[in-house]
Amino acid sequence: MKGAVAYHAGCAAEAAVARAYEGGGRSIAARRWRGQSGEIDLIARDGADVIFIEVKQSRSHAQAAEHLTVRQMARIYHAAAEFLAGEPLGQLTPSRFDVALVDEQGRIEILENAFAA
Repeated sequence: MKGAVAYHAGCAAEAAVARAYEGGGRSIAARRWRGQSGEIDLIARDGADVIFIEVKQSRSHAQAAEHLTVRQMARIYHAAAEFLAGEPLGQLTPSRFDVALVDEQGRIEILENAFAA
């Protein structure tokens, strides 16, 4: 039962984050995009730029941030490279990696270009 609740909470968090990006004028190019290297929660477009978004949901934003591991970041990098291979500019496509933190109240904190920090 606990796994099902976590799954549905994660889906709801991803949907809320997608709405936040769309409300900011960005389009969602893919949800739960899966490559050979792994899955990317959301992929958005901001003009010619591609934004890879990892959504983390927990009781607080701080707890959600703690769930992101170096191993996950590496997996997301590799999956993003697979996605970019299909873009007209390939690996030269302007892109960034955001982390969207969602707390138990549904509040969203977006850390733009989070992997660069």
